[in-house]
Amino acid sequence: MLRLLLMLVLSLGASLAFAEDPPGGSSLIQQGGNPLSIPAITLSTDTAGQQEYSVSLQILLIMTALSFIPAFVMLMTSFTRIIIVFSILRQALGLQQTPSNQILVGLALFLTMFIMAPVFEQINRDALQPYLNEQMPAQQAITKAEVPIKNFMLAQTRESDLELFMRLSKRTDIASPEQAPLTILVPAFVTSELKTAFQIGFMIFIPFLIIDLVVASILMAMGMMMLSPLIISLPFKIMLFVLIDGWALIMGTLAASFGGT
Repeated sequence: MLRLLLMLVLSLGASLAFAEDPPGGSSLIQQGGNPLSIPAITLSTDTAGQQEYSVSLQILLIMTALSFIPAFVMLMTSFTRIIIVFSILRQALGLQQTPSNQILVGLALFLTMFIMAPVFEQINRDALQPYLNEQMPAQQAITKAEVPIKNFMLAQTRESDLELFMRLSKRTDIASPEQAPLTILVPAFVTSELKTAFQIGFMIFIPFLIIDLVVASILMAMGMMMLSPLIISLPFKIMLFVLIDGWALIMGTLAASFGGT
């Protein structure tokens, strides 16, 4: 991805109206009659043989990577399972707009931060802080940051889902799940998360469905055919959910479901 972004930046820079480079190799822009040297795009090789990009190019790559943050939050963390369970819970209660989408998303985000805190701390300790302190290059920091994320996803991914995407990719050079690249691990992880979220949602739906069936049977026995069972069952479902401290149970269960990480 870094090479692709570098090629894109170079192609865009070639189309700009810059002056020709001098023999020294620095780009020149006329500003007030004085040449201004701008070493914006440079690539150097250190003593260890690793390539380092200039600071301006690193900033550009970081700003471009910010656009991938929503996909990272939704598909590479516990956010997917949490938000699906919350949505199914709202449907099971029979509440269409309460809690609102903003509240559910905000609650899912903070619960995701709580669950992913050990992973983020390891990334900060092993990759981010050494990179900021100039103790390791950017490419090595990215490789170090992938390890905790991959360990988290592998702990939540079913072997059958991982084998499915390995088979679809036709990769024969992967000897163990730890060697699976993110292009294979991420879709396998999302598939497992969807399956787990719907299993939890099914277990949540059962008691509320029983209440709906009981209320509907009572209304039919009383001959109240025109009265909607949802109107009568809604207070009972809310009362049951409050009496059993439902929100604490749901969030505790979701957090405990990632306990293997």
